[in-house]
Amino acid sequence: MMRLWKARIEADAKSKYLGIVEALEADIYSGYVKAGDRLPSQRAIAGSLKVDLTTVTRAFNEARRRGLIDATTGRGSYVRQHVENKLISHTSGSRPLLDLSMNNPPQPESADLQHHIPRSIAQLISGADRILQLHYQDSAGNPHDRSAASGWLKQTIENVTAERTLITSGAQSALYAILHCMAQPGDNIACGEFVYPGLKSAAEQLGLILQPLAMDEEGVIPFSFEQACREQTIKAIYLVPTMDNPTTATMSLVRRQQIVEMANEYDIIIIEDDPYSPLQTQTSKAIVDLAADRTWYIRTLSKCITPALRLAYVIAPSNSQALGLANVLRAISVMASPLMAALVSHWIYDGHINRFAEAIREENRLRQQIASQFLAGMNFFRHPEGHHIWLQLPSCWQANAFAEQATVLGVSVVACNNFGFSSHQRQAVRLSLGLSPDHATLSQALSILRGLLVQPATTSHHII
Repeated sequence: MMRLWKARIEADAKSKYLGIVEALEADIYSGYVKAGDRLPSQRAIAGSLKVDLTTVTRAFNEARRRGLIDATTGRGSYVRQHVENKLISHTSGSRPLLDLSMNNPPQPESADLQHHIPRSIAQLISGADRILQLHYQDSAGNPHDRSAASGWLKQTIENVTAERTLITSGAQSALYAILHCMAQPGDNIACGEFVYPGLKSAAEQLGLILQPLAMDEEGVIPFSFEQACREQTIKAIYLVPTMDNPTTATMSLVRRQQIVEMANEYDIIIIEDDPYSPLQTQTSKAIVDLAADRTWYIRTLSKCITPALRLAYVIAPSNSQALGLANVLRAISVMASPLMAALVSHWIYDGHINRFAEAIREENRLRQQIASQFLAGMNFFRHPEGHHIWLQLPSCWQANAFAEQATVLGVSVVACNNFGFSSHQRQAVRLSLGLSPDHATLSQALSILRGLLVQPATTSHHII
């Protein structure tokens, strides 16, 4: 009788996605999972393990590369026949996967984070007065770190105070806590027709209904937002107005003002997720500065410095709402890491945080130039200072099929299905340029993708 694999994560794995793959591999070795057994859907695994959908997609891609599973459109993923006899070890010398799936910022040598992190931590713990900063703290963060955060945010945002600024354990924790604060099960949350998968996960856990809105090259189309507001009660709208993930769209000031006008007219809360603006040379006016009393603003350090910090800053619409969010954060995680918060405050005060972002911005420019050369003649969207690309596929390709074939050739990308709401949407994949260790590796991956895009279409390989 066919069984459904119970997903888990190996505790000693180097990363979450590898932990999922290694857990599956171990369960096959032990006989707990057998050839032909079915895997849960990627979304179901993400929900049960409380990880991003992108992490599970990356795990499935790696499992396919190792020969552990097969996927058939409409039927799902299954453990391969005879897999017990031909498991492919990740360390056996097989070709490593060229990873364009995880949207990490590049780590250029000029940033030198590998040395700055231990050196700065050593400075933090060297004095008795500073070690006190690393004890249990208020769930919103200690006053010193909140003051540092608000000072950094003031470089680009007018409507910010230390009292309304909170420190959270990353943008996903912040988003979940904000949704928990301002919405009830059954509420409608508007968002783009392609959206950050973390919003999908949080909405599913909280019983919220996502209402996708049509998008163009600037992001959410105001008319689509207004139409949704007229047809149903919208509680909030979620936006990434600068370098949107995944589409890379950046809203003009006029577009931001139009969205705010409609939010004011229909009394709708705005959640402004802003991970990429520190990478912009010419910053755009934040929506929180256009509607401070109805906007929750999130800025993570994961996209402009490194995901290793697991830190994000939130600006609440009011002092009372900041206190309410702190109560939810206390229930979720007690507090953000005091060590990481102190580390970033140290970098804010000595100027390193801006220098790190500048180094990443310059590296992004170089990588975008490389990508533009390999994708010349293709239909794609990008921001010259961002680290991802939204690649529109030729009509002969379905996104899932393209991603699967790319995996066979050794390149991991993310299909639009992970971000969208309908299989009938225009087909695209997100390419993340930051995780490749160097330009040569990135060029190799892009060269493989170009070959896949320009090869003659064959029904058996492409249309599924």
